[in-house]
Amino acid sequence: MARILAACGNDCSACPRYVAHPYEKSPEELHHTAELWMRIGYRDRVVSNEEIACTGCKPENWCRYQVVSCCADKGIATCAACAEYPCERMRECFAVTESFVPACREACSDAEFEQLRRAFFEKRANLAR
Repeated sequence: MARILAACGNDCSACPRYVAHPYEKSPEELHHTAELWMRIGYRDRVVSNEEIACTGCKPENWCRYQVVSCCADKGIATCAACAEYPCERMRECFAVTESFVPACREACSDAEFEQLRRAFFEKRANLAR
């Protein structure tokens, strides 16, 4: 299946939360993801399947770095297409994402970590392709 990149470089097609067709997840898979998110510190509790499920970034969705709305305002699909890339918000996004690697490595199985690595921890490389 084709890769789907978010504006920040996340690989949605590898993400355990992404549920858009053809990447549907079972209720059990979503619940496992909600438990994983709590275990690695992304959430302070196990959230509902509806809350953990994601159908992709949209400008109206909350984003700590306002990447999607920034790209939408500039009429570009990803930050890599921006003349200011990497801007301060993306440098911070990369740094915060990379700061989660040790906790994920410790709390995740090898398979879970590999999925998170492909989904989130390669965003800089994804944007460089």
